[in-house]
Amino acid sequence: MKKRKLFCEISPLCYKISVKKEHLLHDIKDLLSNEKFADTFDKNPFPAVIKRHSSKIVRKLHGVDIKLQENKRTNLRLAGEKINGIVINPGETFSFWKLVGEPTEKKGYLDGLVIKKGKIGKGTAGGLCQMANLIHWLILNSPLEVTEMHHHSDALFPDTKRRVPFGTGTSVSYKNLDYRFKNITDRPVQIIIWQNEDELFGELRSTKCFPYIYRIIEENYGFTEEDGEFYRISEVYRLTLDKNKQIVKKETVLKNHSKVLYDYSLIPENQIITPRLRKLECKK
Repeated sequence: MKKRKLFCEISPLCYKISVKKEHLLHDIKDLLSNEKFADTFDKNPFPAVIKRHSSKIVRKLHGVDIKLQENKRTNLRLAGEKINGIVINPGETFSFWKLVGEPTEKKGYLDGLVIKKGKIGKGTAGGLCQMANLIHWLILNSPLEVTEMHHHSDALFPDTKRRVPFGTGTSVSYKNLDYRFKNITDRPVQIIIWQNEDELFGELRSTKCFPYIYRIIEENYGFTEEDGEFYRISEVYRLTLDKNKQIVKKETVLKNHSKVLYDYSLIPENQIITPRLRKLECKK
């Protein structure tokens, strides 16, 4: 018997109707939640820097058209203009898409790199995940609470020049995949975003420093071969340190077990954990 098509598969129009329906459901859910979303801006930076970070905009990725990377400059600038200076007061929630809005060609967004169902392609406003990744890294290094994020499930590119632990990125797709965090502290925080030709910069600021500092670490990382396929594994933790840099808390952020989708020849041999070594380690 021929499999019956879903409504969204019947035609492009039906697909658009299905997407609009999903967006409407998200809006209704937010309305019923009584969540207070941050919408106040102050372009004057708060005095205390909680965390700052930067990331290279154009990277030469294996098998990716460099033009898609260059277009990302425009996409990040347009999104950054909607986020820069946002103040998240105590009890408020930051929502990536409520601030950025729908990223369309009409608004100036260009084709960039997108990832759908583990496959690399291009699409309008591609590359905005880099903005969400940067913000998420700032938040991981703070006492703020992440309330919605969506991990990239696969290892799409080699770890070349990686500056943050693998798996700490987040996917965003208009309304369906949002990035959100809540200010559960007693003071307002602020996000400052800017960029130049080469790098995207971000700072998390507040009116005064928090009593603890935070560090994100990766342990037990490497690659395992399972039934002829390779997986990138690791454990990511967040350390809470006091002013004397003594660890007062260690909590798990995530445990990676991500399928490697790039050329296996690019995996460093010294990072491959063989089945025999795994057995020996288990006996210790």
